[in-house]
Amino acid sequence: MNYELKLINMEDVKCENVEWLWYPFIPYGKITIIQGDPGEGKTTLVLQIIAKLTKGDAIINGESKEPINIIYQTAEDGLSDTIKPRLVAANADCSKVLVIDDRETPLTMLDVRLEKAISETGARLVVLDPIQGFLGADVDMHRANEIRPVMKHIAEIAEKYRCAVILVGHMNKCNMGKSAYRGLGSIDFQAAARSVLIVGRIKNEPEIRVVCQIKNSLAPEAKSIAFRLSEKNGFEWIGEYDVSADDLLAADNRGQKLKEAKEFLKEILKSGSMTQKEISEEAENHGIKNKTLWNAKSDLKIESIKIGNQWFWMLPKE
Repeated sequence: MNYELKLINMEDVKCENVEWLWYPFIPYGKITIIQGDPGEGKTTLVLQIIAKLTKGDAIINGESKEPINIIYQTAEDGLSDTIKPRLVAANADCSKVLVIDDRETPLTMLDVRLEKAISETGARLVVLDPIQGFLGADVDMHRANEIRPVMKHIAEIAEKYRCAVILVGHMNKCNMGKSAYRGLGSIDFQAAARSVLIVGRIKNEPEIRVVCQIKNSLAPEAKSIAFRLSEKNGFEWIGEYDVSADDLLAADNRGQKLKEAKEFLKEILKSGSMTQKEISEEAENHGIKNKTLWNAKSDLKIESIKIGNQWFWMLPKE
């Protein structure tokens, strides 16, 4: 088969700045993968992000922006009994969340309806949850030659419409090896994505979930951030969290740094209050990062009072 030769001269290519839906986690015009074990809070995180975007609110920090339209497709949860109640609880503007009706013909990532929906609605974010639910019956997610054209197609749509695409995926059950190889299916999923995030639960801290970035092709990798899921308060952002993706996914190592920081604080404060400066210096000597120290302080509900020009920490009264 003969093909016409076409060459692109880099002198003619214009440089463009990357536009971010959420810096440095989710870029516009590119694919982002959010993955984790079942029940770790991936969908909850995505719906919280969606809720903020429909109101133009900052996701966790930063400036507010114009509200955007979002296409959200789920192959696992009911719209009326699961998704809508979660969006309402997150205070979303549900009029900006749109779903392609695929009850008669299941939607796939190669479906022309996907591009048509983006074009007609001006959606700036598309979420497919989970990835494998939208591959189609004829695509084997473990075969690179079948995954590559699918991911290439989605990447081209994202770039064409300057739309962020989030693909939600489950992890495989292997606890060995690096986090990058624990995503389900071909490694070509992650190869096509510009940002890959992992959501995991902290061992012995069942309410705390951490978001770790294991790939960022467009900016420096973000520091891990955490959120809390509780029956009392629902979803709450905690902020930066000192744990790596590999530590997060290692069943016997999750939350070890935070646990050590808590034990350190209980030990150093058991005899009474101490200045914040002294505690920080001693924590550094023990290899405890400042953010981990403050997370431990928060979890232990350690009190701080100012005496003169110095702040003192003390364990809460029982």
